[in-house]
Amino acid sequence: DVQLQASGGGSVQTGGSLRLSCAASGFAFGGYAMGWYRQAPGKEREGVSCIGSSGGNLYYADSVKGRFTISRDNAKSTVYLEMKDLKPEDTAVYYCAADGYVPCSRAAMNSTSAARLDDYWGQGTQVTVSS
Repeated sequence: DVQLQASGGGSVQTGGSLRLSCAASGFAFGGYAMGWYRQAPGKEREGVSCIGSSGGNLYYADSVKGRFTISRDNAKSTVYLEMKDLKPEDTAVYYCAADGYVPCSRAAMNSTSAARLDDYWGQGTQVTVSS
């Protein structure tokens, strides 16, 4: 069975840091682009960041650029999202996703069609940033 297990969320104050992890199993992780999405209460799911299968292709939403860093360890089948200088507007449930066909790109993370990076989804981890 395919599994994407997200972890690392929590509650921090403004300016704090968190590192999210997403451990994958059940598919050939090294051949999949990986992405992080987030959804705040009452808002649509937003594409935050993605990384190509070999780690050489990166995308960040403008709202997180310079503060978040995505990385992956194909040997551990895990993708990470290092989040620094967190703001209250970063509060959301964060989901990891995998796609074996759609490459990492701005379009893939902002699409609402089959062109979105989203073959598989994780269960989400809550990030709460207080002011």
